[in-house]
Amino acid sequence: MATKPARANLSLTTPVPESGRCPAAEDRVRSSPRERVSTPGRFLLLPLALALSLAVQLSPMNAQSTPADTNAPTQLATFGGGCFWCLEAVFERFEGVLSVTSGYAGGHQAQPTYKQVCNGDTGHAEVVQIKFDPKRITYDQLLEIFWEVHDPTTPDRQGPDEGNQYRSILLYHDDAQKRAAEKSKAAAAGRFKDPIVTQIVPLNQFYPAEAYHQDYYRNNPRYPYCAVVISPKLKKLEKAGLFRGRGSGSTTP
Repeated sequence: MATKPARANLSLTTPVPESGRCPAAEDRVRSSPRERVSTPGRFLLLPLALALSLAVQLSPMNAQSTPADTNAPTQLATFGGGCFWCLEAVFERFEGVLSVTSGYAGGHQAQPTYKQVCNGDTGHAEVVQIKFDPKRITYDQLLEIFWEVHDPTTPDRQGPDEGNQYRSILLYHDDAQKRAAEKSKAAAAGRFKDPIVTQIVPLNQFYPAEAYHQDYYRNNPRYPYCAVVISPKLKKLEKAGLFRGRGSGSTTP
């Protein structure tokens, strides 16, 4: 069993600063825990066999560690599928993922703030930018994980989160990623009852989110949204076999 890395500067109680909180964030935790957890979702539709065939291993909360080969070329992938806290908490668990940065993309306003994005006037979506080692995990494998961990059939909504900032979106960095995303989307279509509404668009600019959004689940597992929405989702995905590999108890920050 792999040893969990040390968790430096871990805060269990840091709230979202009032200056950055918006009504959409407040709504994330307004209804009862039972209501939130029982909300039906489709993020477990990928067959278990396919999830296990991804050939990626769980590296528990190790996304920020230094890769074994620091000279290896790296690539970027930028995905949006609901709250960026959720996507960050999922993708940083895979070996070969070197870092995950929460941010904004797909809109028209330069240097947007969280509150501006929540207001829906910037056109931006909440996204994560994933830095990865393609020798250890491929872009195609990241796409398979993307379809697994959110519902790509609901326009401008993921579970309790509503608004165009929560839309499903793939922002490609080059033509190769565009082709891979289109092929993967077509292949995934048969797994869902409703049509996939995921946008596939070029990445024009990625804006990192405010510092307090980075590593949010890791740093604030007891924040109501994390405890009621993200933790149960991670446990369901782990139970389904998506995180099969090194590590145990990996859904605990």
